[in-house]
Amino acid sequence: MPALLVHGNPDTSLLWDRVKENLGEYGDEVVAADLPGFAEPEPEGFPCTKEAYVDWIVAQLEALGGNVDLVGHDWGSLLVQRVASVRPDLLASVACGGAAVDVDYPWHPLAQVWQTPGEGERYMEEELTDEFGTQHLIENGVPPEYAERNVWRTPHGKTTILKLYRSAVHIGSEWQPDLERLEVPAMVIWGRDDPYVPLEFGERLAERMNAELVVLDCGHWWPFERPAETAQALLRLWSRVRA
Repeated sequence: MPALLVHGNPDTSLLWDRVKENLGEYGDEVVAADLPGFAEPEPEGFPCTKEAYVDWIVAQLEALGGNVDLVGHDWGSLLVQRVASVRPDLLASVACGGAAVDVDYPWHPLAQVWQTPGEGERYMEEELTDEFGTQHLIENGVPPEYAERNVWRTPHGKTTILKLYRSAVHIGSEWQPDLERLEVPAMVIWGRDDPYVPLEFGERLAERMNAELVVLDCGHWWPFERPAETAQALLRLWSRVRA
């Protein structure tokens, strides 16, 4: 039962450590991916656009042999929604949360800064200091030992974020139509008090994907904040689609 877990911004594959610990015997079959340009600098020629990351995830699924349970959080959530839309043949199921492909979602204020040439670079250089970024994550539920390893602390990570967000200004209008035709068994996991993407967008996403909605009592980072409940939900989805 192969599964591929995809992190978002500003995380790495470490996001899934606590979830994997709660998956029991299935933990050994789960692969937590490191998106190019996050844990390490991107390979030469990799453009760090949303389309490039979708293609990269597809390549990982093909390497796993298909019939994969795909999971994504935050930016990983957006990417796996797209993968499920365009390559359902590679998937057994899809689970996602913390970000929604939605034409009516207004990017949160910080994302809008990153999407603005000049202003995004200034913010990364002058305001997103190591201390500020780490403290922000801790205040939003990320354990300190993980918050201190966020990719905002690296020059390559900051560059990756700017490229990725600028490729996605119109992600809702570009990707939502295909998502509405989704036929892959799906689950949407959402923090009740997510400060970046309110629960209403999770509810809309679940309806759009014909998915089970799992609402957890936490903020944005449910893999860190509610790892046992996250693992239980995933195991329920995986057992159902493979029964």
